[in-house]
Amino acid sequence: MTAPLTPPHQPPTSQDTTWYARPVSFGYGEGQGMRSELRAALIILPAVMLSGIGLGLLWLWLAPRVGLVATDNAVFVADTEGEQAAGADATFTLLALGFGALSAALVFWLHRRGGVAIVLSLALGGLLGSGLAWFLGYWFGPEHDIAAHARAVGEGVTFDAPLELHAPAALLAWPFAAMLVHLGLTSLFGPRDPEPDTQWPPLPQGGGGN
Repeated sequence: MTAPLTPPHQPPTSQDTTWYARPVSFGYGEGQGMRSELRAALIILPAVMLSGIGLGLLWLWLAPRVGLVATDNAVFVADTEGEQAAGADATFTLLALGFGALSAALVFWLHRRGGVAIVLSLALGGLLGSGLAWFLGYWFGPEHDIAAHARAVGEGVTFDAPLELHAPAALLAWPFAAMLVHLGLTSLFGPRDPEPDTQWPPLPQGGGGN
């Protein structure tokens, strides 16, 4: 009869249990990472929103105008078959999509780790920027008091209608494009978290016989 290599009921050595105490790293510290993410979000939101000034000025410059003409008792659209009103909405939407993609690319370039707070600030900033652009285009566009404008130009004279956004859903183009582009860039080029070490320890060797 041979003696067992490992005495029965003997606890495993410290070498066998080191894997229990070895920490598993899932990235940078939670507290520090969250604070850094919130600081970045507080900068991104107003910066993206204020870039809506550029969108509003471009929309004011590029959007087609709707012509109106006044008679003695009414105001009519000069070109009833024209698509200028739809063109203004389409111009705003296309510009907003471009601003959304550009803002998402810049945010990803500056903050590659991303995070929920950054994505939300990017989307909310885009929505507020779209609203700001709409306001600027309307306010600095043609006279929005149609009756006063018609009296000023006189009967039979064509004048520009106020620059309006007839499809409010266009305000969602910027945040939608920003979130989509940021998600795509993060999935393709974002940093990868290290795989956790899940290696199991070797089983204790032992044997015995009668």
